[in-house]
Amino acid sequence: MSVNDQDPAGDLLIKEVDEDLRREQYAKLWRAYGKYAIAGLVAIILGVAGHQAWQSWRDKQFQKEAAEFAAAEAQIDAGKARDAETSLAQIAGHDGGGFAVAAGFRHAQLQSEAGDISGAVATYDALSHSGAPSLFRDLAVLKSAMLTLDSADPDSLAKKLQPLADSGDPWRFSATEMLALVASRQGDHARAVSYYQKLADDAGAPQDIRARATEMLAALGGATAAAKPEKG
Repeated sequence: MSVNDQDPAGDLLIKEVDEDLRREQYAKLWRAYGKYAIAGLVAIILGVAGHQAWQSWRDKQFQKEAAEFAAAEAQIDAGKARDAETSLAQIAGHDGGGFAVAAGFRHAQLQSEAGDISGAVATYDALSHSGAPSLFRDLAVLKSAMLTLDSADPDSLAKKLQPLADSGDPWRFSATEMLALVASRQGDHARAVSYYQKLADDAGAPQDIRARATEMLAALGGATAAAKPEKG
């Protein structure tokens, strides 16, 4: 019998049986895995809703911290520095947001201006170990070292500053200059000259730091970038 002689009714029956089998397979798959599909859909819906809720909370938190920071600045302007310190310390205690970092630095500044050097150092040290971006953590290390440059153990200071001097962040030049001062305090003339020479030779260093390094080299009797003999 040729293909053209096939019974149309038989073809229809085969198709219906095939569709029934497929429906049965789909039903089995749904019974086996349908709950996971529902769970996945619910998770997606909750995820979107949760993200939107988190964004709303974040916006409200940002506005709240902005208002608190502005109020602390107003207290400073009104001559209420001690009250401002309390307010700033509370803001700085928040979870690593921008205003928390700014409040920490402002708090340390007020403490330093009031003569509370140990308090300021403690605040900077807390910032250096916080969740702030590394650029600000390094700045806190630098400011802490700056406050104790004449009083802290020189070896401890050098250990604290050396990673900053070796890094690629913008504070490396200031850290290197402070390392030169620490070396001078230790009486290590050669190492101080080495640090100053490094700064004087670095075209990427800020102009004021290069100028001070050149002056210190002249005072210490070291060579300067300008005084080096030309090759020829």
